[in-house]
Amino acid sequence: MLALRPNCECCDRDLPPEALDALICSFECTFCIRCAETRLGGHCPNCQGELVRRPIRPAIHLAQNPASGQRVLGACSDPRS
Repeated sequence: MLALRPNCECCDRDLPPEALDALICSFECTFCIRCAETRLGGHCPNCQGELVRRPIRPAIHLAQNPASGQRVLGACSDPRS
């Protein structure tokens, strides 16, 4: 089951479970569409994999299977990079 991480690993922007602009790679690294397009060229900086839209978990299932609360910041989180 997807963890549904709560933030962009580059800019730390909040990405709630219902966010339509959250992108993930096959390892679930999570990025906002803005960072994916402007900083990452559509590829994960960790594994070089393709970034695709993260699916939405229906609200009815979030109660029993909540999204992760663990924030992750990767190497591209430095705004000077």
